[in-house]
Amino acid sequence: MKEQIISFKTVEEIKEFVGAACNCPFDIDVVSGRITIDAKSILGMLSVNWQEELCVIYEAQNEKFDTVVQKYAVG
Repeated sequence: MKEQIISFKTVEEIKEFVGAACNCPFDIDVVSGRITIDAKSILGMLSVNWQEELCVIYEAQNEKFDTVVQKYAVG
């Protein structure tokens, strides 16, 4: 299982992240506080305070998705 803290600055960044997540055949969750969101849901991703730090959790590996996650990684 992989976990990474990420943060977004614009809606366009969220669209890129969701698009990359949608191309993965495995589940991807984003945790904001006590709320867990499906990373493949644009409405879900826009419903959280995406300017705060979020934790993305996924079990499999996908090179393109890993690249996008690293682009928005905090730290």
